Amino acid sequence: MKSRLSLCAIVASIVAFAAAACTDRSQESLSDYALPIVGTAFTGHTFPAAIRPFGMVSPGPDTGLGDWTHCSGYHYDDNSILGFSQTHMSGTGCPDMCDLMLIPVTGGPKWEPGTAGDPESGYRSRFSHENETASPGFYSVLLDDYGIRCEVTTTDRCPFYRFSYPQGANAGLLFDMTHGNDHATIAGEVRCDGDKAVQGFRHSRGFINDHVQYFYAEFSEAMTGSESSGEGEGQAGTKLYVSFPEGKTILVKVGVSTVSEEAAKANLQAEIPDWDFDKVRADAKRVWDDALSMIQAKFGSEEEKQVFYTALYHSLIVPNLITDVDGGYRGWDKQEHKSPCGKLFTNYSLWDTYRALHPLLDLIAPERNVAFVNSMLERYKQIGSVPINEYGTCETYCMIGYHALPVISEAILLDLEGFDKELAFEAMKAITEDRDRGVGYYIDYGYIPCDLEKESVSQTLEYAFDDWCLAQAARKLGKDKEAETYLKRASCWRNLYDPSTGFMRGKMADGSWRTPFNPDFMTHEFMNIADYTEGNAWQYTFYVPHEIEEYVALAGGKEAFAAKLDEFFTRPVKAEDNTVGDVTGLIGQYAQGNEPSHQAAYMFNYVGKPYRTQELVSRIKNELFSSAPDGLCGNDDCGQMSTWYIFSALGFYPVAPCSGELVIGSPSVKEAVLTLGNGKTFTVLAPEASRENCYIQEAKLNGKAIDKPVISVEDVLSGGTLEFTMGPDPNPEWGSI
Repeated sequence: MKSRLSLCAIVASIVAFAAAACTDRSQESLSDYALPIVGTAFTGHTFPAAIRPFGMVSPGPDTGLGDWTHCSGYHYDDNSILGFSQTHMSGTGCPDMCDLMLIPVTGGPKWEPGTAGDPESGYRSRFSHENETASPGFYSVLLDDYGIRCEVTTTDRCPFYRFSYPQGANAGLLFDMTHGNDHATIAGEVRCDGDKAVQGFRHSRGFINDHVQYFYAEFSEAMTGSESSGEGEGQAGTKLYVSFPEGKTILVKVGVSTVSEEAAKANLQAEIPDWDFDKVRADAKRVWDDALSMIQAKFGSEEEKQVFYTALYHSLIVPNLITDVDGGYRGWDKQEHKSPCGKLFTNYSLWDTYRALHPLLDLIAPERNVAFVNSMLERYKQIGSVPINEYGTCETYCMIGYHALPVISEAILLDLEGFDKELAFEAMKAITEDRDRGVGYYIDYGYIPCDLEKESVSQTLEYAFDDWCLAQAARKLGKDKEAETYLKRASCWRNLYDPSTGFMRGKMADGSWRTPFNPDFMTHEFMNIADYTEGNAWQYTFYVPHEIEEYVALAGGKEAFAAKLDEFFTRPVKAEDNTVGDVTGLIGQYAQGNEPSHQAAYMFNYVGKPYRTQELVSRIKNELFSSAPDGLCGNDDCGQMSTWYIFSALGFYPVAPCSGELVIGSPSVKEAVLTLGNGKTFTVLAPEASRENCYIQEAKLNGKAIDKPVISVEDVLSGGTLEFTMGPDPNPEWGSI
């Protein structure tokens, strides 16, 4: 493909994306349609905290800590708040962060948080959702037990609070450095700096093995007193209570850094130099309006528009900034560094986000993926590895594959500029030669034997896809020998297909199949027998996104494969077989609530039945997404669940990133205009689209009829218009070839 993004265009796009003023792309405030509360109930694990696009901090409420329900620190079903921490994880299945907690109180200090069943036993306070507001870049709630109105907004690196205390009450603010989600505080300290500031840090270890955050907080009013609790020297401790004059409204602005308290203070002075809370809030709203206007979409209902822009909002939260205003950061080697290439980012839930989130950014904000690739390469230079599932600049190894490869490879394939492509290839190749995590078995056997490594089937299939992506990048860079090597590895999925059962199945080192075999039984690593990652044979049998045509032929042809797909979407899940909490949003054995299924509905396009794809994609959108707090049917996983919806609402999906193809589904937009990173626009028109009119009757690209259910990424990046004629009945003739 030709170059799509010059260095100048990158700089211009960055400026546009982060601009505080509204652009002329839209006079409408699209952030009004984005609802951060969506996904905070059930198992969405999102948070209502304030954040800017890909920001370092996400200040907001915590209602519980340390269990799967409270991975983000907040769950909608709770009725009391522990306090407000400055960092959160968005939609993940593992609890962590919730660093640097503070809570306004009245009546003097209580040093322990108390319990959800008895909030009065500690500093926790009850609240009502009727007195709670969450919008992009802003959160507000009334703490019922104290009568304090709490508001918070944010810049990229600095939370900004406004606490309105009731008249006649002792006004206080408690800082707790022992507070945090599912990890132990190794060290922490908070202390006063004069009479209008406090500073401190928290060092913790848990899911994130080595996590450090520093802060510096300034107050709009002078403190009238302070008191410490916990281990520390002099006026310093792990907890600090400070008091203020009665009945005041106290503004608190907080700088955060991974480097030092001094760096946190420098961030604060640079980003919030004055005390205008409403200005910072308005700036945050304008930044979100500009970010969301990269896709301007029209729908048939307010509900659909809310679901869409909430999904786009969730897709622009993670990864998160780690560099300070001066470029400093605590690196992957735990040493202080200055970035040589601009802003750097961490928090990569790559097992999830390689599927759709990064391909979406390649279209509308490619400069973001360039920054993410550069972050991965800085990590490689420091510790010799690109990320797998990284949070807080620590590798967690909590999921499988090496899915940085699709992200980096596609940046190479799209000719994105601003990163070292030779270094990128070197870094990708290095992780494929690291024999840990089953890679050695995968190389030696052509599959991972199930008696030598857990989750062997899933790991084999996902390594095969990643290797295929690397092969495409190798070919693009003229490395034909490496391309052939990785193409061969990419076909290893064939070694686990069992024609006698029609499933991808665990195979022993001696070449025999594992028995007994139950394709319905869902497994994960904590089980004694775990051939699949958060799923079963049904879900992983349809994971060969890079060689679908070859797989269909091997599996008996289109009719046989279509019948298997039909059974996948209709076979019920038995309660005794579903033992994995992440496997939710079920339609038959299909699990929208977990990523391995996300491409499956689109696979009917490959067997001559695109109308079944249209029917199922429409059903998934309409039944499993809503604008309610439980509007996500599973973990949002740093935006992947939401990005599935965005693509599917537009009418296409990247079944195989790095293939250069977008597979057509069923649009729900009436009209959508994508402002692309190269300055062009791509328009989707489907004026008759509705829940009833989910079937494509015909389609045109730039006025020319298309008869295949696929367009290319290059078609989109070239700009133009994709038109759909929709109807209530299937058209078996369209796209069936």
